[in-house]
Amino acid sequence: MLTKFYDFNTGRVTESSLWRSTDYGTTYEKLNEKVGMKTILSYLYVSPNNKRKIMLLTDPEVESSLLISLDEGASYQKHSLAFDILSLLFHPEQEDWILAYSHDQKLYVSVEFGQKWQLVHDSVVPNRFYWSRLGLDKEQGMIHLEISVSDGRSQYITCKLQNCSDGNKSKPFPGFIIPNSLVVQDEYVFIQVGFYCKDQGRFPHPGTYRGTEDLQIISTDDNQVVAAIQDWHQNDSYNLYMSESRGLFFTLMLEDVMSSGGPEGNIMIDLYEVAGIKGVFLSNKVVENQVKTYITYNKGRDWRLLQAPETDLQGNKVYCEQPFCSLHLHLHVSENPYTSGNIVSKDSAPGIIIASGVIGSELTNTNISIFITSDAGNTWREVSNNNRNIYDNRSWEPGEDTLIMTIFGHFSHRSEWQLVKIDFRSIFQHRCIPDDYETWQLHNEGEVCIMGMKRFFQKLKANVRCVKARDQYSSQMSDSCPCAEADFECDYGFERQIDGSCSPAFWFVPSVTSRDCVTGDSFLNTTGYRKAFSNNCTEGALLKYSPRRQKCPSRAPRGLQLLTSEGTLVATLGRNVTFLVFLEEVITVDFGDGTAISYVNISSIDDGVKHIYSKVGIYQVSATASNTLGFDKVFLYLHVSCQLEQIQLSAPSVVVKNKAVNLTTVLRPSNVGTVTYYWWFDNKTEPIVTLDGAMSFTFSKKGSHTITVQAAIDNTVHQDHIKLAVYDYFHSHVLAFSSNMDDLNPGMPEWREDIGRVVKRCMVQATGISEEQILVTLLPGLPTTAELFIVPERRSTDKAGDGKLSHLDQVQLQNYFKGNIQWIHCRFP
Repeated sequence: MLTKFYDFNTGRVTESSLWRSTDYGTTYEKLNEKVGMKTILSYLYVSPNNKRKIMLLTDPEVESSLLISLDEGASYQKHSLAFDILSLLFHPEQEDWILAYSHDQKLYVSVEFGQKWQLVHDSVVPNRFYWSRLGLDKEQGMIHLEISVSDGRSQYITCKLQNCSDGNKSKPFPGFIIPNSLVVQDEYVFIQVGFYCKDQGRFPHPGTYRGTEDLQIISTDDNQVVAAIQDWHQNDSYNLYMSESRGLFFTLMLEDVMSSGGPEGNIMIDLYEVAGIKGVFLSNKVVENQVKTYITYNKGRDWRLLQAPETDLQGNKVYCEQPFCSLHLHLHVSENPYTSGNIVSKDSAPGIIIASGVIGSELTNTNISIFITSDAGNTWREVSNNNRNIYDNRSWEPGEDTLIMTIFGHFSHRSEWQLVKIDFRSIFQHRCIPDDYETWQLHNEGEVCIMGMKRFFQKLKANVRCVKARDQYSSQMSDSCPCAEADFECDYGFERQIDGSCSPAFWFVPSVTSRDCVTGDSFLNTTGYRKAFSNNCTEGALLKYSPRRQKCPSRAPRGLQLLTSEGTLVATLGRNVTFLVFLEEVITVDFGDGTAISYVNISSIDDGVKHIYSKVGIYQVSATASNTLGFDKVFLYLHVSCQLEQIQLSAPSVVVKNKAVNLTTVLRPSNVGTVTYYWWFDNKTEPIVTLDGAMSFTFSKKGSHTITVQAAIDNTVHQDHIKLAVYDYFHSHVLAFSSNMDDLNPGMPEWREDIGRVVKRCMVQATGISEEQILVTLLPGLPTTAELFIVPERRSTDKAGDGKLSHLDQVQLQNYFKGNIQWIHCRFP
């Protein structure tokens, strides 16, 4: 064990001590004399393949050297280094092979457990170097590297172990790659070029991701890739995608998964795979700005909230009803093998999960307790509410096969390190026998068919205290289940709908699945579903959802037809429009409003393709049938409108003879689609027809005239009419009202007519002008205003008019409309 003293004044480690115990932590020997009294150590490494081999690194600010022990820390040999080690990577199988990365981005290799080093390559990207794996790579002594080249670009190369010269280099991918994108994991090699992985891995909605660091490879277990991608609108969350066995075609696993920063700038995704039971994952998902914990039993096809314990630690009933309240867990796993993190499960104890968390509406960092489940997450119980002294500050020595444990940590933030040795040998005194075990069945809220199987596990009985042998792990039995819809996930390019079915996404063209098809051959045509990986269901609905063998096309599509189910080219806003497409081919229907949908077999859609339009307009709807030999395309133009409720005609009350007047209409609602307008003037039998709700007209005769307008759309017709007076000349004045008038204005034509009559009576009394010469019109809208018209008096036909208003009229008007606004008090009944 290595301890270090950090001096906050100097900002450096000024002392270190090396300790060794040979009695499971009862006593410790200080080894400073063996490694050098003045030596300051920075890191301690234990070979993952041979626990007897230990390596210590010195503080590079003092000296560059390492100390090697081959006898489990009893003695050490010191070796000087010509470079400063930043990190080490041990070979997964060869105990003496080590890669060392230096501060100046050079990679070195040792095949003698650090006693001799050789330069492999310079300009190596940090954390982007990997050992080859026996059985996965052609040669065992190979290294995968990402190296920096000019202009901020990177290349992916492989090197032979001890001779990485130009002749021994290989470039599996000939072009440049996006920096920091090389990932070698299990049998997969991932690089990014643009937004795709090597071999053109395809994700839903291509091209919408923000940057190169926004794609993370999470898991490659069971020959299946789980990747996390951050969309342009996400800040602290990622979407999880899962591939098929080749790692090429990805489908959505879970949206808005919580993320946080990890060591060395890595992104930590809140996804935890439960050990010992395949297909069970826990994840923290952001829902309406709250972080909630979800669990899946079928590898991400279905997710649900965790059920809170029925009682608390004191036995009091817990009132927690979903979806408003549930159990939420912290899912951070420590990268240090000597610390436990916030959640733990073991292959040797399937179904048991211990985690810290809270009960409530969301995950928080306050009032944290420890919870345990023994049935893989179906039921939980609280085992401690003093989490601060258990998880935040304490860690367990790894290894579940020993009965002696060492716990180390702090009792408080200011206390010294404390080590506690626990010896369970007096409690567990005999080896476990078959009678000590009981059988339990894995289920998901009572559903026992999970991943196509009924699975049974052996676990120790509750009150049994026995010691399991090192190789005595719980046995597992399983029975296959008939295939059902729950055993299938949506295939690439298909999205799960509200009813649970899988339909093609708007961006997906199913014809690409048969692009390499040769005439005369056949191919497997997807039904939109794919059997969940590792699912072992048999028969049942297997044929219904499995891909179907289909002959390759022998000719290009022809004879495509597109029409609506009603046989019309009009539709109502907000209501389903059903399109009928006739042709046995891969069909893409573009609705003209920015959305499209593809069908592998359009004949399987019994009731047609339905779509709802959200805006009024004329849409070009197209249907395209395509195969490897060509395509056929047809169009229709659909008029989408909404119900017309009212039309209102507006025009001046008085106009001048032989002078154009503007006529306008207002529709309610304002946007209803394509409207045809019919205009009648006086008693003419033939209307003027327009597609515009406004027009100009000139009256050639004096007198009273009637204008009628009709608005027609679909089978609906509304009309309005007004009367206006035509004179050779007139005077007009705008009248304003006191502000309290606006409070009484209901915006109705009838109210305006009534007020207009009252104002006219007041004006006649105030001016003395005859009633026949005054016209008053109240204008629509607020503030309440009116227009006063003074028209010529009627003259007998034998008197010649002088073309002007009478002298009396002008004198009387000047008294009231000269310079300033005058007040006229009218009493409204």
